[in-house]
Amino acid sequence: MLADSNPLVLSAMSEVFERDERFSLVATAATAEAFLGTVMRVPVTVGVIDWNLPVIGGAKLIEVLREQENAPKIAVYAEGSGDLPRMAMTAGAAAFVPRSAQVHTLLETCMDVAKGKMVFPFLDVRDLQQDPIHQLSRKERAMLEALSKGLTNRELSSELGISTNTVKFHLSNLYGKLSVKNRAQAIAFYYSSRLRPDAE
Repeated sequence: MLADSNPLVLSAMSEVFERDERFSLVATAATAEAFLGTVMRVPVTVGVIDWNLPVIGGAKLIEVLREQENAPKIAVYAEGSGDLPRMAMTAGAAAFVPRSAQVHTLLETCMDVAKGKMVFPFLDVRDLQQDPIHQLSRKERAMLEALSKGLTNRELSSELGISTNTVKFHLSNLYGKLSVKNRAQAIAFYYSSRLRPDAE
């Protein structure tokens, strides 16, 4: 499903997705509320939204969707300037695609998102004043690395030799230090931090 307040952008995107046989365009919307209303009634796997959707905006829309079961994964398609990619990731989006990107980049990103991947090519953690990775304890770093392998809490418990309750405690601390809300965001942060030239 696509959502953009600009009718020309919405029309162009619709045409692109309808021409690609890998996708089935469910609906389009010009506002965040219309997008939300549709995905509550119709199963949607991936949503492509503009960050500045009227009336509530992209961040609030993603926040509301996080509370819903079987909510679509969201790719934010917007101007790629400033801190927007990080804001989109922090809000809970699965991907960010700048409007300056080629059409095939948007399509391929949506395919990756549908497969459960997170795509934030413009997220540069060198912009961070202080890298939170360096604030982690040795145990928390080990947990983040294990988490990046997609391990469950029980598997983390076994791998790290601690109880599942301790795993939950460390995860909670980890999310707080990284300023992320869930496993997916923590994993995305881990991989983006490894792209740093001075990463260990």
